[in-house]
Amino acid sequence: MDTFKDTDRILIVGGTGFIGRHLAERCLKHTQFVTCFSLTGDRKALPVNMEFVHADISDKNQLQSALHDKFFDYVFNLSGYIDHTPYFKGGRKLIESHFLGLMNLIDCLDKESLKGFVQIGSSDEYGSALAPQKESMREKPISPYSLAKTATSHFIRMLSLTEGFPGVVLRFFLVYGPGQDDKRLLPYVIKCCLKDKEFNASLGEQLRDFCYVEDVVDAMIMAVLSSEAKGHIINIASGIPVFIRGVIEKVVEKTGGGRPLWGAVPYRQGENMRLYADISLAKSLLKWEPHTEIKSGLDKTIAYYKLNG
Repeated sequence: MDTFKDTDRILIVGGTGFIGRHLAERCLKHTQFVTCFSLTGDRKALPVNMEFVHADISDKNQLQSALHDKFFDYVFNLSGYIDHTPYFKGGRKLIESHFLGLMNLIDCLDKESLKGFVQIGSSDEYGSALAPQKESMREKPISPYSLAKTATSHFIRMLSLTEGFPGVVLRFFLVYGPGQDDKRLLPYVIKCCLKDKEFNASLGEQLRDFCYVEDVVDAMIMAVLSSEAKGHIINIASGIPVFIRGVIEKVVEKTGGGRPLWGAVPYRQGENMRLYADISLAKSLLKWEPHTEIKSGLDKTIAYYKLNG
Protein backbone atom coordinates (compact mmCIF):
# COMPACT_ATOMS: atom_id res chain seq x y z
CA MET A 1 0.00 0.00 0.00
CA ASP A 2 1.31 3.46 -0.95
CA THR A 3 1.87 5.80 1.95
CA PHE A 4 2.95 9.35 2.76
CA LYS A 5 6.40 10.87 2.39
CA ASP A 6 8.09 12.10 5.56
CA THR A 7 7.77 15.69 4.28
CA ASP A 8 4.02 15.54 3.57
CA ARG A 9 1.81 17.95 5.47
CA ILE A 10 -1.55 16.54 6.51
CA LEU A 11 -4.66 18.23 7.93
CA ILE A 12 -7.31 16.15 9.69
CA VAL A 13 -10.50 18.12 10.27
CA GLY A 14 -12.38 16.43 13.10
CA GLY A 15 -9.18 14.81 14.31
CA THR A 16 -10.34 14.49 17.92
CA GLY A 17 -13.17 12.16 16.87
CA PHE A 18 -13.13 8.37 16.87
CA ILE A 19 -11.98 7.83 13.28
CA GLY A 20 -9.84 10.97 13.25
CA ARG A 21 -7.71 9.77 16.18
CA HIS A 22 -7.03 6.43 14.51
CA LEU A 23 -6.14 8.21 11.27
CA ALA A 24 -3.84 10.66 13.07
CA GLU A 25 -1.89 7.88 14.77
CA ARG A 26 -1.37 6.14 11.44
CA CYS A 27 -0.29 9.34 9.64
CA LEU A 28 2.24 10.16 12.36
CA LYS A 29 4.04 6.91 11.61
CA HIS A 30 5.00 8.36 8.23
CA THR A 31 5.29 12.13 8.71
CA GLN A 32 5.67 14.47 11.67
CA PHE A 33 3.69 17.22 9.93
CA VAL A 34 0.16 16.30 11.01
CA THR A 35 -2.32 18.95 12.11
CA CYS A 36 -5.56 18.19 13.92
CA PHE A 37 -8.37 20.70 13.49
CA SER A 38 -11.32 20.43 15.85
CA LEU A 39 -14.30 22.35 17.19
CA THR A 40 -13.73 20.89 20.64
CA GLY A 41 -10.80 22.05 22.72
CA ASP A 42 -10.16 18.54 24.00
CA ARG A 43 -6.90 17.13 22.70
CA LYS A 44 -6.27 14.66 25.53
CA ALA A 45 -6.57 11.58 23.33
CA LEU A 46 -4.28 12.97 20.62
CA PRO A 47 -0.56 12.20 20.31
CA VAL A 48 1.49 14.88 22.07
CA ASN A 49 3.63 15.59 19.00
CA MET A 50 0.68 16.57 16.81
CA GLU A 51 -0.19 20.20 16.06
CA PHE A 52 -3.66 21.12 17.31
CA VAL A 53 -5.91 23.89 15.97
CA HIS A 54 -9.12 24.77 17.79
CA ALA A 55 -11.69 26.57 15.61
CA ASP A 56 -15.24 26.40 14.29
CA ILE A 57 -15.43 25.30 10.64
CA SER A 58 -18.80 27.05 10.24
CA ASP A 59 -17.19 30.41 11.11
CA LYS A 60 -15.28 31.44 7.97
CA ASN A 61 -13.43 34.34 9.59
CA GLN A 62 -12.27 32.12 12.44
CA LEU A 63 -11.26 29.44 9.96
CA GLN A 64 -9.27 31.88 7.81
CA SER A 65 -7.42 33.11 10.87
CA ALA A 66 -6.63 29.56 12.02
CA LEU A 67 -5.35 28.42 8.61
CA HIS A 68 -3.54 31.66 7.67
CA ASP A 69 -0.11 30.95 6.16
CA LYS A 70 -0.61 27.17 6.49
CA PHE A 71 -0.48 24.79 3.56
CA PHE A 72 -1.19 21.09 3.29
CA ASP A 73 -0.53 18.34 0.81
CA TYR A 74 -3.44 16.20 1.98
CA VAL A 75 -6.69 17.02 3.81
CA PHE A 76 -9.23 14.70 5.41
CA ASN A 77 -12.59 16.24 6.31
CA LEU A 78 -14.23 14.22 9.08
CA SER A 79 -16.03 17.19 10.58
CA GLY A 80 -19.54 16.92 12.00
CA TYR A 81 -21.41 14.34 14.03
CA ILE A 82 -24.13 11.85 13.18
CA ASP A 83 -27.37 13.52 14.22
CA HIS A 84 -30.89 12.62 13.07
CA THR A 85 -32.62 15.77 14.33
CA PRO A 86 -35.63 16.65 12.10
CA TYR A 87 -35.55 19.90 10.13
CA PHE A 88 -38.26 21.68 12.15
CA LYS A 89 -36.55 20.78 15.42
CA GLY A 90 -33.16 22.23 14.57
CA GLY A 91 -32.11 20.35 11.47
CA ARG A 92 -31.27 23.50 9.52
CA LYS A 93 -28.19 23.96 11.71
CA LEU A 94 -27.02 20.47 10.70
CA ILE A 95 -27.25 21.30 7.01
CA GLU A 96 -25.37 24.55 7.48
CA SER A 97 -22.61 23.07 9.61
CA HIS A 98 -21.91 20.27 7.15
CA PHE A 99 -22.40 21.98 3.80
CA LEU A 100 -21.39 25.56 4.56
CA GLY A 101 -18.57 24.23 6.73
CA LEU A 102 -17.18 22.29 3.78
CA MET A 103 -17.36 25.33 1.49
CA ASN A 104 -15.60 27.45 4.15
CA LEU A 105 -12.86 24.86 4.48
CA ILE A 106 -12.23 24.64 0.75
CA ASP A 107 -12.28 28.43 0.40
CA CYS A 108 -9.63 28.75 3.13
CA LEU A 109 -7.23 26.07 1.89
CA ASP A 110 -4.16 26.78 -0.22
CA LYS A 111 -5.28 24.96 -3.40
CA GLU A 112 -1.86 25.26 -5.05
CA SER A 113 -0.23 22.90 -2.58
CA LEU A 114 -3.16 20.48 -2.26
CA LYS A 115 -2.63 17.00 -3.76
CA GLY A 116 -5.56 15.13 -2.24
CA PHE A 117 -8.78 15.78 -0.32
CA VAL A 118 -11.03 13.13 1.25
CA GLN A 119 -14.60 14.05 2.18
CA ILE A 120 -16.43 11.60 4.43
CA GLY A 121 -19.94 10.68 3.32
CA SER A 122 -22.55 8.43 4.92
CA SER A 123 -24.62 5.37 4.06
CA ASP A 124 -27.59 7.46 5.24
CA GLU A 125 -27.42 9.25 1.89
CA TYR A 126 -29.01 6.19 0.27
CA GLY A 127 -32.17 6.49 2.36
CA SER A 128 -34.66 3.87 1.21
CA ALA A 129 -32.62 2.63 -1.77
CA LEU A 130 -32.64 -1.14 -2.21
CA ALA A 131 -29.70 -3.18 -0.94
CA PRO A 132 -26.94 -3.73 -1.70
CA GLN A 133 -26.48 0.02 -2.13
CA LYS A 134 -24.26 1.02 -5.04
CA GLU A 135 -22.70 4.40 -5.81
CA SER A 136 -24.59 4.71 -9.11
CA MET A 137 -27.94 4.75 -7.28
CA ARG A 138 -29.74 8.04 -6.81
CA GLU A 139 -29.58 9.16 -3.18
CA LYS A 140 -32.78 9.38 -1.15
CA PRO A 141 -31.96 11.35 2.01
CA ILE A 142 -34.51 11.08 4.81
CA SER A 143 -33.10 13.62 7.31
CA PRO A 144 -31.27 16.95 7.36
CA TYR A 145 -28.10 15.02 8.21
CA SER A 146 -28.36 12.72 5.21
CA LEU A 147 -29.37 15.63 2.97
CA ALA A 148 -26.31 17.59 4.10
CA LYS A 149 -24.04 14.62 3.43
CA THR A 150 -25.57 14.16 -0.03
CA ALA A 151 -25.00 17.84 -0.81
CA THR A 152 -21.34 17.66 0.25
CA SER A 153 -20.81 14.53 -1.86
CA HIS A 154 -22.13 16.21 -5.00
CA PHE A 155 -20.24 19.42 -4.26
CA ILE A 156 -16.90 17.60 -4.07
CA ARG A 157 -17.69 15.61 -7.19
CA MET A 158 -18.66 18.78 -9.08
CA LEU A 159 -15.46 20.57 -8.08
CA SER A 160 -13.35 17.56 -9.06
CA LEU A 161 -14.98 17.07 -12.45
CA THR A 162 -15.23 20.73 -13.47
CA GLU A 163 -12.38 22.55 -11.72
CA GLY A 164 -9.73 19.90 -11.15
CA PHE A 165 -10.12 19.84 -7.38
CA PRO A 166 -8.36 16.69 -6.09
CA GLY A 167 -11.35 15.48 -4.07
CA VAL A 168 -12.84 12.06 -3.45
CA VAL A 169 -15.84 11.09 -1.31
CA LEU A 170 -15.74 7.96 0.85
CA ARG A 171 -19.23 6.87 1.83
CA PHE A 172 -18.90 5.04 5.17
CA PHE A 173 -21.35 2.49 6.44
CA LEU A 174 -21.09 1.45 10.14
CA VAL A 175 -17.55 1.99 11.38
CA TYR A 176 -16.64 0.44 14.74
CA GLY A 177 -13.62 -0.28 16.90
CA PRO A 178 -11.70 0.78 20.02
CA GLY A 179 -12.33 4.26 21.38
CA GLN A 180 -15.69 4.96 19.77
CA ASP A 181 -18.14 7.40 21.37
CA ASP A 182 -20.36 5.83 24.05
CA LYS A 183 -23.46 7.09 22.23
CA ARG A 184 -22.85 4.68 19.36
CA LEU A 185 -24.42 1.24 19.30
CA LEU A 186 -21.50 -1.10 19.96
CA PRO A 187 -19.78 0.83 22.79
CA TYR A 188 -23.16 1.18 24.51
CA VAL A 189 -23.95 -2.53 24.17
CA ILE A 190 -20.43 -3.67 25.13
CA LYS A 191 -20.29 -1.50 28.26
CA CYS A 192 -23.72 -2.67 29.41
CA CYS A 193 -22.72 -6.30 28.83
CA LEU A 194 -19.43 -5.93 30.71
CA LYS A 195 -21.44 -4.57 33.65
CA ASP A 196 -24.06 -7.31 33.18
CA LYS A 197 -26.82 -4.69 32.95
CA GLU A 198 -30.16 -4.58 31.20
CA PHE A 199 -30.09 -2.30 28.15
CA ASN A 200 -32.54 -1.01 25.58
CA ALA A 201 -32.41 -2.33 22.03
CA SER A 202 -34.59 -2.38 18.95
CA LEU A 203 -35.95 -5.71 17.75
CA GLY A 204 -32.71 -5.89 15.77
CA GLU A 205 -34.24 -6.91 12.44
CA GLN A 206 -32.13 -4.38 10.50
CA LEU A 207 -29.43 -5.71 8.20
CA ARG A 208 -26.34 -3.55 8.54
CA ASP A 209 -22.74 -3.41 7.33
CA PHE A 210 -19.99 -3.10 9.97
CA CYS A 211 -16.42 -2.17 9.02
CA TYR A 212 -13.49 -2.13 11.46
CA VAL A 213 -11.84 1.26 11.94
CA GLU A 214 -8.30 0.24 10.91
CA ASP A 215 -9.63 -1.07 7.58
CA VAL A 216 -11.38 2.28 7.13
CA VAL A 217 -8.12 4.15 7.81
CA ASP A 218 -6.45 2.04 5.11
CA ALA A 219 -9.17 3.12 2.67
CA MET A 220 -8.80 6.82 3.52
CA ILE A 221 -5.06 6.80 2.95
CA MET A 222 -5.33 4.82 -0.28
CA ALA A 223 -8.04 7.19 -1.55
CA VAL A 224 -6.23 10.43 -0.79
CA LEU A 225 -3.08 9.17 -2.54
CA SER A 226 -4.91 7.80 -5.59
CA SER A 227 -5.11 9.93 -8.73
CA GLU A 228 -7.66 7.52 -10.22
CA ALA A 229 -10.06 8.01 -7.30
CA LYS A 230 -10.42 11.77 -7.76
CA GLY A 231 -13.97 12.82 -8.60
CA HIS A 232 -15.49 9.55 -7.40
CA ILE A 233 -17.91 8.62 -4.62
CA ILE A 234 -16.84 5.27 -3.15
CA ASN A 235 -18.57 2.98 -0.65
CA ILE A 236 -16.34 1.87 2.23
CA ALA A 237 -17.80 -1.08 4.12
CA SER A 238 -17.39 -4.80 4.67
CA GLY A 239 -19.90 -5.70 1.98
CA ILE A 240 -21.25 -8.39 4.32
CA PRO A 241 -24.74 -7.82 5.80
CA VAL A 242 -25.40 -8.86 9.40
CA PHE A 243 -28.51 -8.50 11.55
CA ILE A 244 -28.24 -5.99 14.39
CA ARG A 245 -29.77 -8.58 16.69
CA GLY A 246 -27.10 -11.09 15.73
CA VAL A 247 -24.30 -8.62 16.48
CA ILE A 248 -25.77 -7.80 19.90
CA GLU A 249 -26.15 -11.50 20.66
CA LYS A 250 -22.49 -12.04 19.72
CA VAL A 251 -21.44 -9.34 22.21
CA VAL A 252 -23.60 -10.90 24.94
CA GLU A 253 -22.02 -14.29 24.21
CA LYS A 254 -18.44 -12.98 24.14
CA THR A 255 -18.77 -10.92 27.34
CA GLY A 256 -20.89 -13.40 29.25
CA GLY A 257 -23.24 -10.67 30.45
CA GLY A 258 -25.93 -8.17 29.53
CA ARG A 259 -29.67 -8.46 29.07
CA PRO A 260 -31.06 -6.75 25.97
CA LEU A 261 -34.62 -5.47 26.21
CA TRP A 262 -35.65 -6.24 22.64
CA GLY A 263 -38.08 -3.72 21.17
CA ALA A 264 -37.50 -1.03 23.79
CA VAL A 265 -36.02 1.24 21.08
CA PRO A 266 -38.39 1.95 18.16
CA TYR A 267 -37.16 1.99 14.59
CA ARG A 268 -36.49 5.45 13.18
CA GLN A 269 -39.14 6.88 10.87
CA GLY A 270 -38.19 5.95 7.31
CA GLU A 271 -35.33 3.73 8.51
CA ASN A 272 -33.97 1.44 5.80
CA MET A 273 -34.07 -2.11 7.17
CA ARG A 274 -31.57 -3.33 4.57
CA LEU A 275 -28.50 -1.08 4.47
CA TYR A 276 -25.34 -2.79 3.25
CA ALA A 277 -22.86 -1.91 0.56
CA ASP A 278 -21.70 -3.06 -2.82
CA ILE A 279 -17.93 -2.45 -2.47
CA SER A 280 -16.86 -3.51 -5.96
CA LEU A 281 -15.79 0.06 -6.84
CA ALA A 282 -13.49 0.28 -3.81
CA LYS A 283 -11.94 -3.05 -4.79
CA SER A 284 -11.39 -2.12 -8.44
CA LEU A 285 -10.49 1.56 -8.10
CA LEU A 286 -8.59 1.65 -4.80
CA LYS A 287 -7.48 -2.00 -4.74
CA TRP A 288 -8.89 -1.94 -1.19
CA GLU A 289 -10.88 -4.48 0.72
CA PRO A 290 -11.43 -5.01 4.46
CA HIS A 291 -9.32 -7.60 6.26
CA THR A 292 -10.96 -7.66 9.71
CA GLU A 293 -13.89 -10.04 10.08
CA ILE A 294 -16.56 -8.99 12.54
CA LYS A 295 -15.63 -11.77 14.97
CA SER A 296 -12.04 -10.57 15.40
CA GLY A 297 -13.12 -6.91 15.24
CA LEU A 298 -15.54 -7.45 18.11
CA ASP A 299 -12.84 -9.28 20.09
CA LYS A 300 -10.47 -6.31 19.73
CA THR A 301 -13.19 -3.80 20.57
CA ILE A 302 -14.40 -5.70 23.63
CA ALA A 303 -10.79 -6.11 24.85
CA TYR A 304 -10.36 -2.31 24.62
CA TYR A 305 -13.41 -1.58 26.77
CA LYS A 306 -12.40 -4.19 29.30
CA LEU A 307 -9.18 -2.24 29.86
CA ASN A 308 -10.57 1.27 29.49
CA GLY A 309 -14.04 1.03 30.99
